[in-house]
Amino acid sequence: MTFIGNLAIADSEIQSEIIIALSLMEAFSPIPPEWVEKATHAHGFCCSRCGQPPSKAEAVWVNRRSPVYTENHQRKWQEFYRCECQSVWWAWSNDRPPSEFRDRAMRNNQDDDFLMG
Repeated sequence: MTFIGNLAIADSEIQSEIIIALSLMEAFSPIPPEWVEKATHAHGFCCSRCGQPPSKAEAVWVNRRSPVYTENHQRKWQEFYRCECQSVWWAWSNDRPPSEFRDRAMRNNQDDDFLMG
């Protein structure tokens, strides 16, 4: 049995879902969690220690209070990750690799245009 706050949770699958939900709530909090203070800048969008991608992170926080503007006037944010290996790292949001889903959506839109055209 695991306790999350004062709540006792016996089912491990439910425990995982609650922990993920709490991590997502923390990701957009305006107040940074304490663990971000230990973060190091990752040169590559993965854990500096073990190489795991952000999807394997136990916790995430996005610093949306202090955006930085690029040369072409686009905003970027620091994204902080606490990895499964307990290492804490951050990277710029614009360094994130392209999403496979974005490419898929673009292909679907092109297919729709071809079929409609």
